[in-house]
Amino acid sequence: MEQLIQSVVNGLSLGSIMALSAIALTLTYGILRLSNFAHGDLMTLGAYLTLLFNSFGLNIWVAMVLSTLCVIGFALFTEQVLWARMRRGRTTPTTLIIISIGLALTMRNSVILFWGAGPQNYDLRISETLNMSGIRVPFNSFIVMGMAIAAIGLLHWVLQYTKVGKAMRAVADDIDLARVTGIDVDRVVVWTWVLSAGLTGLAGSMLGLLEKVNPNMGWFMILPLFASVILGGIGNPYGAIVGAFIIAIAQEVGAGMSQTLGPLYVTLLQNPFLYPIVRLMSADYKIGIALVIMVLVLLFKPQGLFRGTM
Repeated sequence: MEQLIQSVVNGLSLGSIMALSAIALTLTYGILRLSNFAHGDLMTLGAYLTLLFNSFGLNIWVAMVLSTLCVIGFALFTEQVLWARMRRGRTTPTTLIIISIGLALTMRNSVILFWGAGPQNYDLRISETLNMSGIRVPFNSFIVMGMAIAAIGLLHWVLQYTKVGKAMRAVADDIDLARVTGIDVDRVVVWTWVLSAGLTGLAGSMLGLLEKVNPNMGWFMILPLFASVILGGIGNPYGAIVGAFIIAIAQEVGAGMSQTLGPLYVTLLQNPFLYPIVRLMSADYKIGIALVIMVLVLLFKPQGLFRGTM
């Protein structure tokens, strides 16, 4: 039972990070109609820029703010030189996906070129771990969850109570109708990138608080993020939050089942029919759990848990 609760707690901290990035991913699709496979590498960029500023002796929180601003700047740059031109040329969705994959590969290899391929850590003191009745919770996990709640609360206020947020929701519903009613769609696009890149860069920096920074950290997150968006309902930021926590907890619980079951796990592995399912219950295959959930949702409830709208 302790191992199960420990896995749930780990899933909550990971889910907090995934929620921010999943919201950003669903915003870019809901408003820009862009399935951005470079999204995970924006997280990686955020983590490495935080690492860079932190290495200059800056406080980690200052480094995270500067990193987030730089990620926003990079996203606006790619919007001007790449995505805006593709929209004007009415590029097909398939071509946009291929372009985003190419951008992801370029970003990842650029990170390796400048920082190397080895894992690195922020220059921080070792995080204190709180022991609550046998459940170990690193102090950084509390910080991550608190930052995620604050960021989600701010986003909710922007979407529901500001003119920009209302315009974003109108564009997500019908871009042509929004343009006819006088909404500045280009301004909405800029704000979409500001919000989505800001959340993504922050999520990448936060991920670096929980694990080592490495060039593939964002790429390994892209499948669980898409699974979260699909599960919650494509284009629904609140659904993305729910989907992210479900996927994260499912992954962590599944990955911890090998320890929870103990000798029974080894026995079940001997059964050739149960082997593929039982093998998923290990840390090596936890991303496979996100894939299985995504496939099941697409088969039985393709619209997701919630209606795909903002």
